[in-house]
Amino acid sequence: MTSTVPASLTRTTEGSALQAVLLDMDGTLVDTEGFWWDVEVEVFADLGHRLEEAWRDVVVGGPMTRSAGYLIDVTGADIAIEELTVLLNDRFEKRIGRGVPLMPGAARLLGELAAHQVPTALVSASHRRIIDRVLESVGRHHFALTVAGDEVTRTKPHPEPYLAAAAGFGADPRRCAVIEDTATGVAAAEAAGCRVVAVPSVAPIAPAPGRVVVPSLEHVDLAFLRELVTVER
Repeated sequence: MTSTVPASLTRTTEGSALQAVLLDMDGTLVDTEGFWWDVEVEVFADLGHRLEEAWRDVVVGGPMTRSAGYLIDVTGADIAIEELTVLLNDRFEKRIGRGVPLMPGAARLLGELAAHQVPTALVSASHRRIIDRVLESVGRHHFALTVAGDEVTRTKPHPEPYLAAAAGFGADPRRCAVIEDTATGVAAAEAAGCRVVAVPSVAPIAPAPGRVVVPSLEHVDLAFLRELVTVER
């Protein structure tokens, strides 16, 4: 976990119940979920295996070890998880070397959060090397804190990444708004006790108590997030 959290950022902004905004990366802020699947297809093709489209919904949003392990199991590929993880990260890093596209509404939302000095964290199941490369496109300055999947003991769907981010801000998880695009990420955020905005990227996500579903980040602004957190549970 990397952090540049000034003491002033740990205070509640403008009297709102909202203490922090915690954002997923792939498929939420940057349009890279398709990149990951393309890379997985390419790597397994090199290994002599064809991935079925139905498997995509299983691996989307998951931690690298879980996704890699699942694909090894279903294909019978003769490769260790550790070796496959290196191949996938290498191929993905090469794929994003020329930059990554932001999701619609992402730049505007990040700018608004920064303008109002809302503590903002990036919380991803991707490894640190990938996060740091993506931040070159998104803008490292937008985040006072980042949490990578290989920096926690248990990554999504376990709540540890979101609990770590909230703790890094000295925030109550129940007063944090999380934005996620997959069921795996939503499960992690809700298990941590956070309020969740789901912006589905690949597979649908149903509304639920404490969770709202929107079609894109263009429907999300600071007022929306503050209202989400002030709603009684």
